[in-house]
Amino acid sequence: MHCDHVLLEVRSLVRLHVNVSFELHRGECITLQGASGSGKTLILRAIADLDPSDGTVTLDGAMRESTPAPVWRRQVTFVAAEPGWWADTVRQHFAAWDEALPLVKELGLPSSSAEWNIQRLSTGERQRLGLVRALALGSRVLLLDEPTSGLDADATAAVEAMIAKRVKTGTGVVWVTHDADQARRVASRRFTIKNGRMTEERT
Repeated sequence: MHCDHVLLEVRSLVRLHVNVSFELHRGECITLQGASGSGKTLILRAIADLDPSDGTVTLDGAMRESTPAPVWRRQVTFVAAEPGWWADTVRQHFAAWDEALPLVKELGLPSSSAEWNIQRLSTGERQRLGLVRALALGSRVLLLDEPTSGLDADATAAVEAMIAKRVKTGTGVVWVTHDADQARRVASRRFTIKNGRMTEERT
C-alpha cells in the first residue's frame, strides 16, 4: 500500500497534442491506457526527459530542470517496449551481470543468456532483459511502456510479480498497458488518455 509521500509530481506536462497532470506516490503503481497514438509513450518519454516538453515535473520536490539529464534518467527510468541494444552480447549491456543474474533467472532466463548474441533474442527475451537492465539501476520511478506485450502468460506473471516487489519497497511505477485486466491487477489507480487529456477511471 502506498504512503502519502508524493514521489513524482507532473503538472501541465505538454508534449505535442497531450497535456497531463498527476501525482505518483511512493510505493504506488498507476496504469495508463488509451488507443494507439493517444500519446502514452510520448508522456513517458517526456517525464524521463528524453524528449522536449513544457510543464513541470518534480521528483521529491526537485525540479527536473535542476537535475542533470543522465542523473534524472537513472532515477526516473523509461523502459521502452522495444529496448535499445548497442553491443553484440547480452553481458555487454550490464555493468554488473552477476548482480543482475537473480533477476534474470526470476524472469525465466538462464545464466548462459549472458553470452547470447543480441541478434538471436526473441522479442520477449529482449523485453525481459531490457527490464532487468532498468531494474539494475535501482530507480526511484519506473516508466514502463508495454513491458509484457511480447510475453506469454507465465512470463507476464513473473514480470508483474517482480514489479510488485519493487512497489512494496517504495518504487513508484507508471505502467502503460493495453490490457484492462492487467491494469486492474497491477495498479492502485488507473488512468486513460483520450483526446489529449488524462482522466482517472473510477470503478
